[in-house]
Amino acid sequence: MKRTHVIAAFTATVVAAAGLAGCSAGGGEGSDGPVTITIMETKQTNIDAIGKEIPGFEAEMKKQGKDIKVELIADILTDEQFKTKMTQQLIAGQAPDVLDIGENMAIAWSSAGYLEPLDDHLEEWDGWDHYYPAVKEAMTRQDGSIYSLPSGAGVLNLFYRQDILTELGVDTSQPETWDDLIARLVEVKEKTGGTPIVIPAGTAWGGGTWGEGFQPLLGGTDTEYYDPETDTWDLESPGWRAVFDLYADLVSEGLLPVADLQNPNPWEPTKYEKFPAGEIQVAAQGTWGWKFDWGPEGATPIEGLTEKVSTWQWPGLRDGDEPYGWSSTGGGYAISADSEHKEAAFEFIKYLSSGKPLAEQLVASGAASARDDLDDVAPYSEEPQLLQAGEDLADSVYVVTGDGADQIAQAVATATEMILSGQADGEQAYEAFVKDATELLGPTLVKE
Repeated sequence: MKRTHVIAAFTATVVAAAGLAGCSAGGGEGSDGPVTITIMETKQTNIDAIGKEIPGFEAEMKKQGKDIKVELIADILTDEQFKTKMTQQLIAGQAPDVLDIGENMAIAWSSAGYLEPLDDHLEEWDGWDHYYPAVKEAMTRQDGSIYSLPSGAGVLNLFYRQDILTELGVDTSQPETWDDLIARLVEVKEKTGGTPIVIPAGTAWGGGTWGEGFQPLLGGTDTEYYDPETDTWDLESPGWRAVFDLYADLVSEGLLPVADLQNPNPWEPTKYEKFPAGEIQVAAQGTWGWKFDWGPEGATPIEGLTEKVSTWQWPGLRDGDEPYGWSSTGGGYAISADSEHKEAAFEFIKYLSSGKPLAEQLVASGAASARDDLDDVAPYSEEPQLLQAGEDLADSVYVVTGDGADQIAQAVATATEMILSGQADGEQAYEAFVKDATELLGPTLVKE
């Protein structure tokens, strides 16, 4: 069919809490007594990585004559559970001093006044000079301030099973257009009887439907959907319809694993089972996939990963569009506006964001460096896929957005769910999205 629009043992205190600890204990910022700051992590990989760095930080502060202790709050939660719990704590003024949060949370919570602006801290830190310009731009919110410092970065691409496609006799060169890729996927389906590609879609995937699927597709073909000058979303920008049409085409051709995408944890049957087994041959994925998903210590390791798996850039979606990678700033460290120890909190953020401590975290999480001075720092220097992703950041696409991202994510998830369930084609899903997004955003966030 021709398409024309197509983030070990340790000495820090770990609180395996059902609830969050409040703001940090200890003397005030200017006191001579010890200061204790808190940080919360909700994923075991991050709990282990941050816990490993705390003793080194405390020792470094002691060398500098500063008595700063760190209490790590370990609470295994999904992203949605964390967002709900942390929102409640921020409203009550009881959040941890240091927050490890995603971009959408940084956007919403900075706008609500829950996060401390980092500009003055960054101006006094020479490490800020080493962050890539595109990353600095991506972290700048609409009021011109920066509220979170990226703990890593990456590029979202299409990961593919080079071994399986080669065995099937399917072309593995970079597809220039989605027409080209869909033709190959149809060929795979005809030879295997399976559904060959997974892109996050529907409501079960939560914010990932927007951040890991729809937005990379949209931003690569249409950079005008958000206007930073007026802080509004242009719901009539043509890329929206093109992406909904793509999802509809993939479903109508039987190429997306619809039943799996409607599973309560859709990443499990798709990325954790069928892609490692070679039953899904193409997966929308970020740099972290090399470690967190399919590496030797990942969720479902693929033996011989780098020989079996490779990456494509996203193909062009509309006539004239070029293949591209989509930049991702991943998680970021922020400081609660109600923290009583902001200087100490930023000292910890600086430590985590520099040299070997940063290199170890990036390798643990499978993220690329957002800085230009880490390529020779072990163990990061020993990871060719991450080094390549760092190089790719310079040429990748990224569209800075602002208030309303959570509402857009909700509307996109609902509309793509309609496609999955057979209730809508691309046009109908787009129309439902516009109606839903307009109501969720309100008149001040929708471009007239």
